[in-house]
Amino acid sequence: MKQQFLALSSLLLCIFCTVETKAQQTPAFHIGVKGGTNFTKTSTASSSLEGKYGLGYQAGVMTRVDLGKLYVQGEALFNKRKTSYTSQDGSSSKLSWNAIDIPVVVGYKFIKTDDFNVRAFAGGVYSYAFNNNLSSSKALQEGFKKFDKSNIGITGGIGVDYKNFTVDLRYETGLSSISKEFKSKPHSFSLGIGYFLF
Repeated sequence: MKQQFLALSSLLLCIFCTVETKAQQTPAFHIGVKGGTNFTKTSTASSSLEGKYGLGYQAGVMTRVDLGKLYVQGEALFNKRKTSYTSQDGSSSKLSWNAIDIPVVVGYKFIKTDDFNVRAFAGGVYSYAFNNNLSSSKALQEGFKKFDKSNIGITGGIGVDYKNFTVDLRYETGLSSISKEFKSKPHSFSLGIGYFLF
């Protein structure tokens, strides 16, 4: 966990340094709301289990600081995540959990006009999980009994802005396991739609 913390700290330091190099520009600060869907699965070191993507949802708030074509965006999102496992004997198990995600990304607008932007971004994300629920065999239940609530990951994607509306398609992967027993790391795609209030 210490290594993941140092990695995220280094990323945030790079973000800060990047912003400082653009400090001569007048920043524009925005606040908005966001919602969308996520498609999540967890990898596993077990050869007898195969993870499957499950459909969940997300909602929260976002802030963005514009510095010309460069921007920094932070979010606080509630995520309902769902995934499933298929074992070699054909049986399946479902896993769901809630999480508060706090991603911080740096982005660049490849196309920038007054009303329309096309951009790419990357950064880190801290996730705190709670209310995990697993419907499965006792073996799996024991493996996920010590569900690791804290997870650090990386994220990246592309987005489009039109006036105050914004759409993001992103990929996120965990750097630490939510289950040490099965070495399960979450991977997800998300599609978010947001609106900047100002």
